[in-house]
Amino acid sequence: MTLDTEPFTVLMPVYDGDRRRFVRRAFESATREQTLPPTQVVVVRDGPVRPKLQKLLEKLASTPGVDVDLVELPQNVGLAAALEVGLEHCDHEIVARVDADDVSLPHRFAVQVPLVTGGYDLVGSAIVEIEEDEAEWGRTRTPPTTPDEIERYSRFHDPFNHPSVVYRRSAVRGAGGYETLDLMEDYLLFARMIAVGAQVANVPEPLVLYRVGAGAYARRGGTRLLRSELRLQRTLRDEGFTSRSQYVRNVVVRGGYRLVPEALRKAAYRTLIVRERSDGDERTQVLGVTDFQGD
Repeated sequence: MTLDTEPFTVLMPVYDGDRRRFVRRAFESATREQTLPPTQVVVVRDGPVRPKLQKLLEKLASTPGVDVDLVELPQNVGLAAALEVGLEHCDHEIVARVDADDVSLPHRFAVQVPLVTGGYDLVGSAIVEIEEDEAEWGRTRTPPTTPDEIERYSRFHDPFNHPSVVYRRSAVRGAGGYETLDLMEDYLLFARMIAVGAQVANVPEPLVLYRVGAGAYARRGGTRLLRSELRLQRTLRDEGFTSRSQYVRNVVVRGGYRLVPEALRKAAYRTLIVRERSDGDERTQVLGVTDFQGD
C-alpha cells in the first residue's frame, strides 16, 4: 500500500541529562524501525554534553541511509529555545516530535503523517508509560480525540501528549512558536494553536512509549513550577483563551497540585482522570468536566 504523505522531519532535542542507551533507542525507533521513515532527522544538542554522549550523537549523525542534521548549541538554553532552533533547521513543513528517552512504535508515522498531509495542523496520540523495560507497559494516557473534545479539555489541561505530536511548522509559527515556560511550553503553544483555528486531532491508539523516571512527579511540584503555572494561567486568561471562572478554577486546582507533597501529587495525578466505560464509549471525567473519548 502506498501512503499519501509529504516528506517530513523528526525533531529530537538532547541534553546532558539524557542517558545514552535511551537516546540511541529513541533514535532507532524513530528512524530505521518505522514503516514510514522520516526524510530528515534534526537532533538538537542543547548545550555541552559528556564525552560519551557526544560520541554517540556524532555516530548517530553519520547513520547510513538517514539524513541527520546535528545542531550543537554552545550553551544549554532549555527545551523551548532548543526546539525553536531545531525548527529553523527542519527542511520540511511536517515535523514529528521525538523525545530522547521515549520509543516510537513502528507504525507511528504511518498513522500520523497521512493525517497531517490530509489537512490537520496538529495530530497527537495516546501514549503508554514505561520505565526501564519497554516491554513492561504501564498505564495508558488517552487524550480527547475530536476537535470539539480537544478544545473543551484544553481549558483545563494540555490536550496533547507532547512527545507524540506531529504538526505543520507553519501552524506552529502562526501561533507564535515555543515560549520558554517550565514543563508547560507545549501546553501554551497548543492552546494558542487552537485559539487561532488550527485543525487538531488525537489518535486514540498508543503510538509512543513514554518513559516515566523516578523523579517525574517531583519535577512537577514546588514553587518554581507554581510560578510557571501561574504565568501560564495569566497568559491564557489575558489572551482570552479561558474565562474568569476557568482561570480561578485552574489557579486553585492546578496551582494547588504544585504545592502538595510528592506522594499526594502522584496519587492526585492518577485519580484526576477517571475513565469509565458505558455502552462502548469511554469518558474522561476531570474534576467535573466531562469529555467524551469514544466514537
